[in-house]
Amino acid sequence: MIKVGIVGCGAIGGEICKAFDRGIINATLTALSDRNLGSAQELANSLENVKPKAMSTPELIDVVDLVVECASQSAVREVAIPALKKGKDVMIMSIGALADEGLLRQIRDLARKNDCRVYLPSGAIVGLDGLKSASITKIKSVTLTTRKSPASLKGAPYIVQHNINLDALKKATILFEGSAEDAVKGFPANVNVAATLSLASIGAKRTKVRIIADPTLKRNVHEILVEGDFGRFETRVENVPSPSNPKTSYLAALSAIATLKKIAEPIQIGT
Repeated sequence: MIKVGIVGCGAIGGEICKAFDRGIINATLTALSDRNLGSAQELANSLENVKPKAMSTPELIDVVDLVVECASQSAVREVAIPALKKGKDVMIMSIGALADEGLLRQIRDLARKNDCRVYLPSGAIVGLDGLKSASITKIKSVTLTTRKSPASLKGAPYIVQHNINLDALKKATILFEGSAEDAVKGFPANVNVAATLSLASIGAKRTKVRIIADPTLKRNVHEILVEGDFGRFETRVENVPSPSNPKTSYLAALSAIATLKKIAEPIQIGT
């Protein structure tokens, strides 16, 4: 049975642990790690049926087969690179970090060299199966429109740099229009899905992103438009925010759980 370690004990890490505790994933939850080791211990203590150990990230990498990163974009390098060097598989939730082409190349090369797998869950969007199929031929354009409540965007580097007063917004307002490459830098906790889309299609420089703050919203909305030789498709998902972190959609945590479940199952469904 695969031994799994989780780095990052916030909203997504907590939901994954609950799934292990309920027996949804046919694998062993071996270890937890967090910058605040007390948070890892607290999460471990809250589980009833599984008993992972709280430990440092280097210690965790040594004792598991698969390392799950769900901490932050800045943590991806310090988690994924050491894990791959030791021949461990990696799941990355902070996919926006891979808009850095140098880091993406390093991770890909290490995975190939050490015969590892790097898993990138769908996150808070739908339609990646169709996008991957469409990308076999020519894709002309990919556009993501994200709509979120102003509160969920607070603290984003783009908001701080441009001195945007989110509390003053009374109606839906476009805050950002640009490339996925710039979007994931300006909103690292909000649009990891932009990086996922770009990796599955035409790259971070050509994938277009629009971010809208809407004070009337109670759900995070992602709309995707893809056009290419295959035709055209649109998807829209209205996500319930994670109860413990409004910046994160609940579906993002569920996609991580579904990916872990898929890894452990002999039958694979979908593209």
